[in-house]
Amino acid sequence: MAMLANPLPQLNDDPTGTALGLALPPGRLIGPAADPLLWCADEPAGPEDWAHLAPARKARGLHPVLLGGIKELADWELAPGEASYPGDHDAEDVLAEYWETYAEEELGYDAEEWPGLAEASALKEDPDRRAAEIAGAAIGEGHLKGARIAVVPARRSADIPAAIGWRGPLNHEQDVARLCAVLRSWEDRFGARVVGLTLNSLTVAVAAPPATEDEALVLAAEHFAFCPDTIETDLHEYADSLPDKQSWTFLWD
Repeated sequence: MAMLANPLPQLNDDPTGTALGLALPPGRLIGPAADPLLWCADEPAGPEDWAHLAPARKARGLHPVLLGGIKELADWELAPGEASYPGDHDAEDVLAEYWETYAEEELGYDAEEWPGLAEASALKEDPDRRAAEIAGAAIGEGHLKGARIAVVPARRSADIPAAIGWRGPLNHEQDVARLCAVLRSWEDRFGARVVGLTLNSLTVAVAAPPATEDEALVLAAEHFAFCPDTIETDLHEYADSLPDKQSWTFLWD
């Protein structure tokens, strides 16, 4: 696997990122000085911060993400060395394995009732524009209220958790790259973008939500397999919430 160049070390001598075409607020690098995992702002994000940093994705391979919850990232115990490469995993294989493990005990479905992957949906919005909208709204309410903006060097938005070694779903999956393989598939099928992380939750923006009840039900099975704690009722009732929903949040207990 070819490694991507990490532009973040340049911020050691250029903290605002001028040479990278950025205008960063006060912040700090997290990780080794020669190869930082991410840059994170010192203060809570403003409603336009995501949109201001979004061009760095195409120009420099730096993906914006909101980091919410506890302020000291040292407490997150980031461990990138424990994550494999997302491209080495197949999304359906990963989800089918989770379904076989959890579906019968928690939902009463047999392993053979795994419906496979949901069909791709038509885009209703540019995925990056949708992500900026969701991020701008998220900092004002809920678990991402007061979150700080960060940028992460990664091949794509879906790889952010693996790139920083996020351990939020540790009780469900010890190699977060397997979940990133699913996020890659959701990027391709539903225009998803990783928008926010807390210590144990993940929020994605969705530019192509399922349009029909049948499609939503298959997707609901994917969501359950991805994060069994997501389904608090039953699969059908959860599926009713998915058509036209512009963001998905997963919380691992």
